[in-house]
Amino acid sequence: MLKEIMSNFTVLSLLIVIISFLLVYTIIPKIYGIIKIRNLSDEPNNRSSHFCSTPTMAGVAFYITIIMTLFFIKNFDVENIGLNLIAAITVVFIIGLKDDLVVTSPVAKLTMETIAIIFLLVSNSMNFTTLNGFLGIYKLPELLEYFGIIFILLTIINAFNFIDGIDGLASTIAIVIFSVFSLIFYACDLHFYFLVSLSIIAMLLAYLYYNFSTRQKIFMGDTGSLLIGFFIGFCTLKFLSMDATLLSNFTFKAENKLIIIFAILFMPLFDMCRVIGIRLVSGKSPFKADRNHIHHILIDSGLSHFKVAMTLGFLNYVIIIISLWLSSFLDSFQMSFFLMFLNVVMLLFFSLLKELTVFNVGRIFTSKFNYFLLKKNEKSEL
Repeated sequence: MLKEIMSNFTVLSLLIVIISFLLVYTIIPKIYGIIKIRNLSDEPNNRSSHFCSTPTMAGVAFYITIIMTLFFIKNFDVENIGLNLIAAITVVFIIGLKDDLVVTSPVAKLTMETIAIIFLLVSNSMNFTTLNGFLGIYKLPELLEYFGIIFILLTIINAFNFIDGIDGLASTIAIVIFSVFSLIFYACDLHFYFLVSLSIIAMLLAYLYYNFSTRQKIFMGDTGSLLIGFFIGFCTLKFLSMDATLLSNFTFKAENKLIIIFAILFMPLFDMCRVIGIRLVSGKSPFKADRNHIHHILIDSGLSHFKVAMTLGFLNYVIIIISLWLSSFLDSFQMSFFLMFLNVVMLLFFSLLKELTVFNVGRIFTSKFNYFLLKKNEKSEL
């Protein structure tokens, strides 16, 4: 009976969603209790968007759930990538957990992330052999190809880590990303990757309940954001490694695969590039944390955490849909210009919004300060 269930794809898909949701839903309160008892909560600082000590490390629940999921879906792992994946995410989990407990240097994090990526690259199912004519390029030298893959995945992992700054945002963006990946993998009959994407969506939905909670609020921490970011990189690498013939159910051109990936990951990548650019222009380290992220700008403009998460998640969906549509009849050169134009528009919009926000905050502060002085003078006259 159990073997029949495990081999029935529809039933298994439903079970994976239920199991993944319930595991995270039941494990997080245990983590919350331990962190409270051991006093390991995240303390707010000058760039935080929360105002009180909050437990973190919900990513521990993610790791346990992912390991369980990989066991249940092993029959669909026809490419035998499961063991490589377990080894890779264990490395990522360790460095994320250490960073949540004791701050880890950027070099150490990048090194461990690179080791995790190498575990994937030694698998035959992850051979990124062609660019399909992207910008007229079909084949890269093998060494450059591997360095390119490592660079792309490191960028994705850390871009997702960067955007985890307010309640619900990272989870909402990840749900958007994995929903698109799950659609692609399902249409291409890549059942293992579809089930992994489905499991992560269910996990994040359970996590959102606690992330938005007022009684048992918890953050995913680096333990969670690095894990989720790594799985985004994992799905990205699989998508780029897919043979063009598998994409026959879609209308977009194979040469636009890299463009589509950028569109799917638009919000994390745009935010990271913008923030690092600002830091470098200001003469600061690209790894020095600040409040220049787009979610900080929106929060400072008066939007709630929930509204910011929903707005940026919806905007990411719109960009994906438009990019997929344009990719069906524009070549990679034209799509590259479109994305550059989109980045410039977004950059100008958030720069203008930040200036307006700073102006309004300053005006409100000045008004309140003047009112305070007026009242003080009135009292002194009496």
